Amino acid sequence: MDHIRTPKVENVRMIDRQKPRRSTLGTLYLSSTHTIFVENSEARKETWVLHSLVCNVERLPTNPSGSPLIVRCKNFHMYRLLIPQEKDCLDVLASLTRLSRPEHYGELFCFSINPNIDKELREKAWGFIELKAEFIRMGVPRNLWHITAANHEYRASICRSSQPLSGFSARSSDDEQMLQAIMKSNPVSEFMYVVDTRPKLNAMANRAAGKGYENEDHYTNIKLQFIGIENIHVMRNSQQKLIDVGELVSPSMSDFLWGLENSGWLKHIKAVLESGVFIAKAVAEDGISVLVHCSDGWDRTTQACSVASILLDSHYRTIKGLMVLIEKDWVSFGHKFSHRYAHLDGDPKEVSPVMDQFLECVWQLMKQFPCAFEFNERFLIQLHTHIYSCQYGNFIGNCQKERKDLKLQERTHSLWPHLWENRAEYTNPLYRADHSQTQGVLKPLTTAYCFKFWKGMYSRVEKDVASQQSPVDCLNAVREESQQLEVELSSHQERLIQLKQKKKLWERKKPANQLSERVRRPVPTEVELRSPLDYITTPRSERHPPSFTLPLVLPAPPTSDDPDELSICSDFESGVADLSSHSSSAGDDA
Repeated sequence: MDHIRTPKVENVRMIDRQKPRRSTLGTLYLSSTHTIFVENSEARKETWVLHSLVCNVERLPTNPSGSPLIVRCKNFHMYRLLIPQEKDCLDVLASLTRLSRPEHYGELFCFSINPNIDKELREKAWGFIELKAEFIRMGVPRNLWHITAANHEYRASICRSSQPLSGFSARSSDDEQMLQAIMKSNPVSEFMYVVDTRPKLNAMANRAAGKGYENEDHYTNIKLQFIGIENIHVMRNSQQKLIDVGELVSPSMSDFLWGLENSGWLKHIKAVLESGVFIAKAVAEDGISVLVHCSDGWDRTTQACSVASILLDSHYRTIKGLMVLIEKDWVSFGHKFSHRYAHLDGDPKEVSPVMDQFLECVWQLMKQFPCAFEFNERFLIQLHTHIYSCQYGNFIGNCQKERKDLKLQERTHSLWPHLWENRAEYTNPLYRADHSQTQGVLKPLTTAYCFKFWKGMYSRVEKDVASQQSPVDCLNAVREESQQLEVELSSHQERLIQLKQKKKLWERKKPANQLSERVRRPVPTEVELRSPLDYITTPRSERHPPSFTLPLVLPAPPTSDDPDELSICSDFESGVADLSSHSSSAGDDA
């Protein structure tokens, strides 16, 4: 609170991005964790902006209407404010600039938030992801690998790995022995791949500093493969150019396409995805072990191995599986979250969108294989937001030792149980556990025309417009409606059974003289007893308001009797056909 110069400013206008002439009048509040804009309308709508998510604050020149202020967030939201007095604008600018750049971990939001959760529940939440169980699930051979506590004091550096200290002519016997041990652990292959994710020119330049890459003459039975993923500085500049494209208001087609091409962003996404494809092919088709490294082993290496894991293992394409993958290959392997995503005020050259690129690679795969992933786009965006928000302790710190010293499990909360409890919001309606995509190894196309601009991530304003709903949102709505109808149908069927039982009991107990009356007074039929058919034929508008606005046309179920008819359809069509056949079967049961 000491950094807040003014806690409240009245008569502030929030300007609509799509229609700059439209604005909303309200009051701006500054707390220690959030900036809150409350509209003056009867609805009193509130807009909350977490300070940890603020990327930068820009003040534009003062005009007769007031002093404009632009707040840009790390999750690509942007807010335009018009503050009447210049002094208030300067105070808000100074306050937000300081509050969005904490200098110590103790200032982060995750250390101040304290929901009503006791110590036992907090510890249980942190145990939701257990990596030892994950290695058992993977089937790691215990006769060749084992878990050890030899490094429990973090006195040694264990990497996935980093570049060797080879230089121009030097040799590292320890490194040569390590690679030999890795190769021997795979008895079905006579050699192994060493994948260097850097451009070869960059690797050669590092030789001058005594580092470099493996000399195949000094290593036994290895094949060196360069991939060519650029460094963190190139990626940071590329994403900024992409953000500039996303901030264009009503750009022309040529401006948009030129800006997208000039950013080079999709070219970098292509390189990351191709690295995962190469690794997955070597493991799945050739049975060859792969050692992956870059300069340090915590950025490009993590991206390549994570993408390969998703291509190889269908478990990582589920909601919990993706959580496990991030915990295993990112958190435990020492990805520098605090540096890369500017959790603290530090060197801006350390910031880079490494995790952003991984999440986008997953999204690009979801576009090619819509039935293979249990989660939807909303889940990826939620992960991206919480990586930057510092609301939970999962992504705080630069290594496991630092996280242990911060006592994150004792002082903060875990994100994973929260996402799991709300998994209904993040479920892909096209996902099928029995689909060939779900079970097999994914083999994506990596030609240029297969990559798309992620509008849901980089153009949040357009995505939030209520009138523009995606087909997946419509399918989610249909699924929710179907579930509600199935619950109602089940309830009515149970009620009908109860009525039939009461009817039989009443007939047994009825005296003989009243049975003669039954001849003159017919017994009510099942239709008169409100059969489930009455409820099903009731207009939907009388039961539930529609939860989506776009009309949705489902294809008719296949007429063929062949049970494999759906498997030859395209992914999108097969998913929709499942929904339509499910709905028709429900009607037949009724």
